[in-house]
Amino acid sequence: MTKRDLAVQYKHSGMNCCQAVLAAYAEELEMEPAEAKKLGAAFGAGMGGMQGTCGALIGAEMALGLREYKGRPIGARARSVYSDFAQRCGAVNCIDIKGVLTGRMLCSCDDCVRNAVDILEGD
Repeated sequence: MTKRDLAVQYKHSGMNCCQAVLAAYAEELEMEPAEAKKLGAAFGAGMGGMQGTCGALIGAEMALGLREYKGRPIGARARSVYSDFAQRCGAVNCIDIKGVLTGRMLCSCDDCVRNAVDILEGD
């Protein structure tokens, strides 16, 4: 099973978007899925409960840091993940992605999770 499929499976098993992305990387990051679930627990429905950054993007940035940080800045790669996510999903804030104020959803949660994983995988 691919990481993107695993992340969506986690999402459908009761994890929020952030938890699902992190849990898909748990084995690679040498952590238990339960640890990933704890780490991402506060980011369901985006940071601040739909007002802020999408949980899938937060999970991707956390996984990026855990996977690639080796004592040197990774800001350029983090900016790339952020901008790629914005381009693919149409926005970075959950409230905008879900169209809470406009009534027009830009990207489903499943697709946000898929996009976050695809970006980390270089797809």
